[in-house]
Amino acid sequence: MIDRSSLSNHTPLEDMSAGRGQGGGGPPQNCLKVFIQRDYSDGTMVKFQTRFPTELGDRLDRQSFEYTINQLNNYFAEAERASCSTYCEGCLACLTGYLIYICTETHYEKCLRKIAKFVSEQNDRVYRPRGLLLTDPTTRGLRLIEISVLDRPAS
Repeated sequence: MIDRSSLSNHTPLEDMSAGRGQGGGGPPQNCLKVFIQRDYSDGTMVKFQTRFPTELGDRLDRQSFEYTINQLNNYFAEAERASCSTYCEGCLACLTGYLIYICTETHYEKCLRKIAKFVSEQNDRVYRPRGLLLTDPTTRGLRLIEISVLDRPAS
């Protein structure tokens, strides 16, 4: 039998402020989620749509949203850009039987680290204060960007 007096009546937003959520396996499952899909209009490179979702209209201004998406798109474009450095990195990897990657990170991995840092900073500065949580697209297989509205139940 469950003692109902010991159960607290808390919200997902309180869970996030208590340190649970993104670091502990993601946002709460029972909140409204808004999905930003990939944009395949320029091919298969990683790029997300910049169309502003109406569900966020009362929480987030269009400029902040577009800055976040454009910056993520720029980071992914940088990660996929070919240069002399990435060419040499590939040649060196081939010559060493890819053992070089035991000692160093690839250019792509370095960019993914920048993206994770940017998402964390955006959550701290823009999204969490508004009751939102931006999920790193790498945790969703680069298929979409998930924005959770922490104090609205899933519909």
